[in-house]
Amino acid sequence: MNANFDICANMEGKSPRKEWREKLRNPYRLVVMDESSFEEKASFVISPLNLFVFIGSVTLFLIFLLIYIIAFTPLREYIPGYADVTMRKKLIQLVIRTDSMDQKLRSRELYIGNLEQIIAGKKAVVKEDQPISKDFKFRELPVDASPNDSVFRTYVEQREKNSLASGFKGNIEGIASYFFFPPLNGLVSSSFRQSGGHFGVDIVAQKDEAVKATLGGTVVFAGWTLDQGYVIQLQHENNLMSVYKHNSVLLRQQGEKVGPGEAIAIVGSTGETSTGPHLHFEIWYQGIAVDPQEYMRF
Repeated sequence: MNANFDICANMEGKSPRKEWREKLRNPYRLVVMDESSFEEKASFVISPLNLFVFIGSVTLFLIFLLIYIIAFTPLREYIPGYADVTMRKKLIQLVIRTDSMDQKLRSRELYIGNLEQIIAGKKAVVKEDQPISKDFKFRELPVDASPNDSVFRTYVEQREKNSLASGFKGNIEGIASYFFFPPLNGLVSSSFRQSGGHFGVDIVAQKDEAVKATLGGTVVFAGWTLDQGYVIQLQHENNLMSVYKHNSVLLRQQGEKVGPGEAIAIVGSTGETSTGPHLHFEIWYQGIAVDPQEYMRF
């Protein structure tokens, strides 16, 4: 009687916390049996504590795996609201560049429109808030020359006609000793024809190829023309001048000095008279156009 009372006292003296810990550590056997024959297929000895640790470890692993995928793999772009930082930066730069190009185009159209109005003897009425349409045909504008303009034009045309009539064939003695650097290596698609009014050669080359200065000199003109696109013109010594037309980009500005073989432009197809990427190259000596193919090979 006394022994039983001592055992019950010991059992009742255990705290609930200790009993809970013991229950977590108590091993249990998990048996997998065949339902029809009750044959034991597998058995596992587990405890609630081990099961809790296993489930917690798997859960933490899955959480870290998900965080890694979101932070360090391209799959994060498919999550709504999670945009690629690089793509966003490129889009912003593209929008800024497009806006700048649109502003330059509007300014150029405004300049050309006012210039056409002035040539026609009218006032420049084109305002900045009234941009010219892209489909506007400048050549269809009625341009009536003033009397002074007609006299000056007749004088210039007659002077050029007389200069061309007194042209030459073969090398000019004054420039025969010069070494001309080819501005571009390519195929000559159209040769020099003085009678046809083609005072240079057309050189076909790959797009975005660099155009080089044939001689050292000074840039006297670098700008845009309606017919010839981007044109750059160099003044050399001994009354020599070289002209480069239909460029896509001009690398030099007016007043800059360049050396022979230095890049001055990029091949393009700008201007209304251009039919494809090429360079129209001219050489003028004392106001007379000469055939570039007589002095260099392309």
